[in-house]
Amino acid sequence: MSLKDQITEDMKAAMRAKDSARLGAIRLLLAAIKQKEVDERITLDDAAVVAVVDKMIKQRKDSIAAFEQADRQDLADKEKAELEVLQAYLPARLSAEEVQAAVQAVVAEVSAELGRKPGPADMGKLMGTAKARLAGKADMGQVSAAVKAALAG
Repeated sequence: MSLKDQITEDMKAAMRAKDSARLGAIRLLLAAIKQKEVDERITLDDAAVVAVVDKMIKQRKDSIAAFEQADRQDLADKEKAELEVLQAYLPARLSAEEVQAAVQAVVAEVSAELGRKPGPADMGKLMGTAKARLAGKADMGQVSAAVKAALAG
């Protein structure tokens, strides 16, 4: 069963259980998936669905920070509930040590490719390679911090 089919089945289960909060979050996710499919005229595979989920999670985290800064705890709580539902559709994330090891491998690969140690100007090249390798497996903010740390020393 594909991830998209699983999300649809979860929506049906939430409807039967009359779980309106979960149902709303799943419907938002399905709408985002459908929008991407319509915009690009493709059918999304599991990796693309994970990318949509990742994007929605980032949006929820940004919203939570903004709502808490504005003292709107009611809205922040709603976003946190949606965040929990969305996180269930992500594959298991890599630990900080695994991310660090993967970034070190990327730095070594790019270093060999360039024939020198990468510097701050090579951040984009490192992130591009790291994103291709770790998309959906790790939080890209964590990856970015690991790349910056590797470049710093």
